[in-house]
Amino acid sequence: MVRTQIYLTENQREELATIAKTVGKKQSELIREAIDRLIDQSGRGHREFVLRKAAGIWKDRTDLPDFNSVRAEWDRS
Repeated sequence: MVRTQIYLTENQREELATIAKTVGKKQSELIREAIDRLIDQSGRGHREFVLRKAAGIWKDRTDLPDFNSVRAEWDRS
């Protein structure tokens, strides 16, 4: 692990201390867990953004075969 110093507001520090006592964890554990959740959410959000941006990129192409007819041929096999 890498040691990192952060600044909290007085209210954040008090709330964090209260939560730590309630759940029986160290404040540093809670901070790491919160950062992990933020990283997970950001990663998921970025993937969704990329997928949405890519959705429909081939809709106006005329050089591709008709998907429904290709799919119908697959279903016959």
